[in-house]
Amino acid sequence: MIIRKGSLSDLDMVSAVEGQCFPPAEAASRESFRERLTYFPQCFWVMEEKGQIIAFINGMTTDEENLADEMYSGAKFYKPDGKWLMLFGVDTVPQYRRHGIAARLMEQVIFDSRRDGRRGICLTAKDHMVHYYEKFGFVSEGLSDSSHGGAVWYQMRLTFEK
Repeated sequence: MIIRKGSLSDLDMVSAVEGQCFPPAEAASRESFRERLTYFPQCFWVMEEKGQIIAFINGMTTDEENLADEMYSGAKFYKPDGKWLMLFGVDTVPQYRRHGIAARLMEQVIFDSRRDGRRGICLTAKDHMVHYYEKFGFVSEGLSDSSHGGAVWYQMRLTFEK
């Protein structure tokens, strides 16, 4: 298994993985992935095994401090040297779950973000996933303003020590 940055050539595979991981109302569209892989591929980490993407984490760097639903499409809020990494999705193909795949990817995302001088990472999570992200040092900031996909989300933040 290797971890690498995503590219536009991954569009079909990441779209298929997303469809396995999120209900249609919450899943990113193919067009959203096309934009992300075109405008900020450095914020797209994939785990590949034998030429197949089995997991990925994607997001966008920005100077905004909170994750807003408007960030999920387009590049309006994107800043290459942004202070914060906003994570849009942590996807793992179902048969690879509970094997530490997402954890290995998250550790790489945290390492890269720290190395690149970010202030931290922000994401939203459903209630049943809050404890998972706390294992990496994320702190719940309570209910998010997000209404993405009609779900209830909690905003979580990992702030790096200076």
